[in-house]
Amino acid sequence: MPEKGPLKAAVIGAGAFGRHHATKYRALAAAGHNIELFAIADPSADARRAQNGVLAVADWRELLGKVDLVSICSPAVTHAEIVRAFLNAGAHVLVEKPIATTIEEAGDLVALAKRTGLVLTVGHQERFVFARTGLLDQAETPLEIQCWRRGPWTGRGDDVSAVLDLMIHDLDLVHTLVDGPVVEVNARGLTQYGPYADEVTAVLTFAGGTVARLETSRIAETRKRGLRAVYADGVIEIDFLTRAVTNTTPRPLAALEMGDPLGESVASFVNAVGGGSAPLVLAEEARLALETAIRIDDAVEAALPAAKPAVLGRAVA
Repeated sequence: MPEKGPLKAAVIGAGAFGRHHATKYRALAAAGHNIELFAIADPSADARRAQNGVLAVADWRELLGKVDLVSICSPAVTHAEIVRAFLNAGAHVLVEKPIATTIEEAGDLVALAKRTGLVLTVGHQERFVFARTGLLDQAETPLEIQCWRRGPWTGRGDDVSAVLDLMIHDLDLVHTLVDGPVVEVNARGLTQYGPYADEVTAVLTFAGGTVARLETSRIAETRKRGLRAVYADGVIEIDFLTRAVTNTTPRPLAALEMGDPLGESVASFVNAVGGGSAPLVLAEEARLALETAIRIDDAVEAALPAAKPAVLGRAVA
């Protein structure tokens, strides 16, 4: 592993998310934290040339054993392989969602992190936004939850379905609000750019009776993003675009402040590596969100007409 001194961080993938991760590491270093952005890996020569003053390599394998911690911002189907390699090389890992693209891979990664004693956390950054409102601290369980997340096509994340690309954020939040297993999954989807579902609606029923209705689209004409939670004593509704919060329950809820969730996620990761505290998003929780996402993908595939090939299922690494 690297010699003593500031913790050496690397970012794997210099696309939009990777560039943002790199910026957050630089900001932490500038603020006096014991961290430095040591390297970035990306197969694109143009992306590597843009990394002024930082080691830039084409193959992430060149960084194994040379860094203390790493952000993995590569395509989802590559996550499991890269996470596994860096954990085995002794590096702590923050991987963008999803943690992997199969339940088996996710379970193996969770077990590997436990065996090695290394931090493994996942980029479900919206947890930080919700945590500031106080919604995650409420002991009451919603009777019903609705989540909607719609936006136009960007071309990003199309190596997996809209469920693994977008809905998984809402699944993480739903599982945070509702304890217990999902006992029934119903879902339908459609594809426009293919081969994976670009728009999905799903209904989840939990063992305790809570029903979650989720709607996700990456081919919508306009953006919509919100959550509505129905409790026995009132309703909480949040519009993420207008930042309006409606709360008819007797429990107080703070205003929605978006803040800098990615910056908080990276800072939480660095703090956990330094022994300050556990990261907000545990790998086991990310695995649970993935499991439900894959069950939804499977339900979408099962709902296809028999004459059509099964093209809406999950991606396989």
